[in-house]
Amino acid sequence: MKGATVPEARVIPLRADESGVGTRPCRRPGAQGQGRRPPRAAGEPPAPSPVRPEPEPTAEQPAWEAALEESLDFVRRRLTGDYTVDEFGFDRDLTDGLLLPALRPLYRKWFRVETIGMHHVPAEGGALVVANHSGTLPLDSMMTAVALHDDHPAKRHLRMLGADLVFRLPVLGALARKQGGTLACNPDAERLMTSGELVGVWPEGFKGIGKPFRDRYKLQRFGRGGFVSAALRTGVPIIPCSIVGAEEIYPKIGDLKPLARLFGAPYFPITPLFPLLGPLGMIPLPSKWYIEFGEPIRTDTYTPADADDPMLVFNLTDQVRETIQHTLYRLLSQRRNAFLG
Repeated sequence: MKGATVPEARVIPLRADESGVGTRPCRRPGAQGQGRRPPRAAGEPPAPSPVRPEPEPTAEQPAWEAALEESLDFVRRRLTGDYTVDEFGFDRDLTDGLLLPALRPLYRKWFRVETIGMHHVPAEGGALVVANHSGTLPLDSMMTAVALHDDHPAKRHLRMLGADLVFRLPVLGALARKQGGTLACNPDAERLMTSGELVGVWPEGFKGIGKPFRDRYKLQRFGRGGFVSAALRTGVPIIPCSIVGAEEIYPKIGDLKPLARLFGAPYFPITPLFPLLGPLGMIPLPSKWYIEFGEPIRTDTYTPADADDPMLVFNLTDQVRETIQHTLYRLLSQRRNAFLG
């Protein structure tokens, strides 16, 4: 309607690192307010992000009625702008009210995910979750985010670090940012962890999710250990995460490189069902998943200057990689069937 105003969400800043560590911003494609972020005044507390508890059905209120009430309340908040978005684009209200519920059927019914070692993930404060990457499409990262929210007592949100390509994709890039994702670069990772956020990284990148099925559960190179440097500078624990089950959802048996170059993608996969069955081939196979969080590797015994020691960074990177690889082998040895568990 002419003259009507569109409500906008409030933008809240993260808690800045008073030491100045990691304050140089990265250029994040698609983020609102590109460029330098306005500094927070000294001593100014961060604006709290509202946490709205889900209504519990009572004897007088059936479950469907409580769900309907929550849905209507969600729609009202979106229409009136009664929600907040942080400086990275994370929309907690949209994530809890729409994105995570959309992923739960996959998590609970299709992949039947079981989590192990959730007590190793701290209930508060910064931490870095480092996981193996596989599956042709990165569903493993999304299932890990659901696990940490639904199965952790503190219902933690995972702030995922992704490649630049992820945020250039139409629609999906915007949704990834609203779910808390940001560009995989050290300044952003350090800023998030210093602010007490739980950050997730998949160091294998496209080499991991795009590897052929014959190389399943064989970890690829972990890059140069940038995630270790970020953890050392912020003093947060590194939590190894091993995911079994994702390798079987889209068994990659071939790669159409001309089409990959045409679309600007790292690969164009051929699976037993895709592209043979067209869109139906995009349905993931219902493998049984296990996600295990290992014992945290402490970094607070080092100084931020140790992040510039290449030998230390290499040794810690190798320790994380070997921990994940050995855990994968153990979980696979205990699994009887890829689809039945």
